[in-house]
Amino acid sequence: MPSEPLEAEFASPPALSKAQEDELRELEREGPLKSEAPSLTETVITHKNDTNGVPDLDRLHTRRSRQGYNIVEFEKGAGEDPREWGKMRKWLVTLSTAFLCLAVALGSSIVTGDMEGPAADLHASQEVVNLSVACFVIGFGLGPLFFAPLSEVIGRRPVYIISIFFYFIFTLPSALAKNAATLVISRQIAGIASSAPMCNVGGSVADIWSIEERGIPMAIFSVTIFIGPCIGPLVGGFIGQTIGWRWIYWVLFIFLGCCVFLTLIMPETLAPVLLHRKAVRLRKETGDESYRTLAELERRPFKVVIKEALLRPLIMLATEPVVFFMSFYLSFIYSILYLLFFAFPIAFSEVRGFSAGMTGVTFISVVLGIGLAMGIAVPAQERIFRAATKNGTYPEARLYTMMVGSIFLPVALFIFAFTGGYEWVHWIGPCIGGGVFGWSMILIYISANSYIVDSYSSYAASAIASKTLMRSEVGAMVPLYVNQMFHNMGFQYAGLLLALVSVAIMPIPFVFFIYGERIRQKSNMATKTVRMKEQDAEVIEKEKM
Repeated sequence: MPSEPLEAEFASPPALSKAQEDELRELEREGPLKSEAPSLTETVITHKNDTNGVPDLDRLHTRRSRQGYNIVEFEKGAGEDPREWGKMRKWLVTLSTAFLCLAVALGSSIVTGDMEGPAADLHASQEVVNLSVACFVIGFGLGPLFFAPLSEVIGRRPVYIISIFFYFIFTLPSALAKNAATLVISRQIAGIASSAPMCNVGGSVADIWSIEERGIPMAIFSVTIFIGPCIGPLVGGFIGQTIGWRWIYWVLFIFLGCCVFLTLIMPETLAPVLLHRKAVRLRKETGDESYRTLAELERRPFKVVIKEALLRPLIMLATEPVVFFMSFYLSFIYSILYLLFFAFPIAFSEVRGFSAGMTGVTFISVVLGIGLAMGIAVPAQERIFRAATKNGTYPEARLYTMMVGSIFLPVALFIFAFTGGYEWVHWIGPCIGGGVFGWSMILIYISANSYIVDSYSSYAASAIASKTLMRSEVGAMVPLYVNQMFHNMGFQYAGLLLALVSVAIMPIPFVFFIYGERIRQKSNMATKTVRMKEQDAEVIEKEKM
C-alpha cells in the first residue's frame, strides 16, 4: 500500500489498478501520517501493527465513525474535490503547470545559445561562464528535497508562487551582471528556486485527473520537460546573435514575469490542504472546534518530514540496486543531453561555420526524435505493458522499451561521433545522430522512470528523489569538462568514448528484466509482485470461482 504521494515524471500511470489508485488517494488526503496518534483525544488511537505508519482503509473508516471529532470530508457533487472539477478548469490547471515546467526547462539551456558573449564582456574564462549552466542544473537536484515535502504541508499553489517568484527575481542579476561571480551565484539560486514545478507538477496532475484520464495530461507534462531544454539553444542562439547575450536573460525575465502572474491565479489542488481550509471555515462559522481533518489529528512534525525527505533518497541510492543502476543509466542519458548543448556548437559552429542562430536550429533534430518517440513509442509501451501483464502486473514489464532504447543509444552516439567532427561530412549526419538520440532517450527515460515507480510504490517519492538528485548532480558536471574533452581528445574520439560507455551499460535493463524480480524479493522497500504464468493465473481464477 503506497505510503508516499506519487511525485513522478512519467507519461503514463504506474502499475496501479483502479482500486489501488482510489486507496492511494484516500491515504494522500490524510496527509503524512505518523505511527503514534497525538493525545488530543482518546477517539484517535494507535495500532501497533501499522506498516510504515499507514493504516488500512477499514481502520480509517472505523476512526471516522468514532465520536469526539467531526471528520471533515469533501461533499460529493459539490465541486469541492478537485477530481470533480469541470474539464475546462482541469485543463487550465494542467496547461498552466506545464507552462511553468517549460519555463524551468527552457531556462536551464537558453543561455547556451551564446556562451562566448558573457565570457568576453565579463573577462572570464569559458569554464567559469559554463558554471552558469552547471550551477543551475545542480539546483534541480537540491531544490526538490525541500520543495516536495513543503508542498505536502502548505499546498502546491504557495510553493509554485514562492518558487517562480524567486526564479524571476534572481534572473534579473544575471541580466545586469558586471562580473562572472554575480552571474554564477544568481544562476545557482535561480536553479534551486526553479525546481519546484519539476517535482510538483506530476502531483498536481494526479490531484485533478483520475488514473484513466491521466495519460494525455502526463504526456503533455513530460513533453515540456524533454523538449524545453532542446528549444532553449534555438531561442537563445538567435537572441544572442541579434541583440546580445544579456537579452537572453531579459527575455527569460519577461517570460518569468508572466509565469509569476500565472501562479497567482492558479487554484490549490492538494486535497488535504483544501480539507483543512474547509475545517477552518466550519470551525469559524459554527464555533465548534470538533471539526477536524484526519491530517490535522495525525500529521507528523514538519522537521520529521524534512529529515525523512533528505535522508531516505540517499539511503535508497546506497542500498537499493534498482534505484542505483536505473538512476545511473538515467544520469548518463541526462548528461548526454546537456553535453549536446556544447557539442552541437563545436560540430556546427566551429567545424562547419554555422551562425549561433543556425546552430540552435539543428536542435530541432533532437526535438523531432523526442516527438516521434512520444507519439509512437510511448503508446506502444502501454500496449506492450498491458499485453505482458494480462495475468497480473509486475514492474519488469516496463522494461521492454528501455531494452530497445538501450540498443538505439549507442547507434546514435556512434553516428554523432563519426559525422560531427568532419567538415566534409554533410551537416545532416550529426542531426541524424541527434534525432536517434532523442528517440532513444524517451524510450529509456519513460520506461526506467515507470520501472522505478512500480518497483517502489510505497516509497515512490523517495525513489524518484534519489534519481533526480543523482541525475542533476551528474548532469551539472558536464559543462565543466565537455569543451576540454572534445577539443583535447578530438571530436570523433570523445564521441567514441561516450558511445563505448553506452555499450558498456546497455545490459542494465536486460539484467533487471531477468533478475529484477529476484533482486526485489531481497529488498525491504521494493514491491514483491512476481510475474505470473498463464497456467498459474488460470488456477487462481478457478479457486476464486
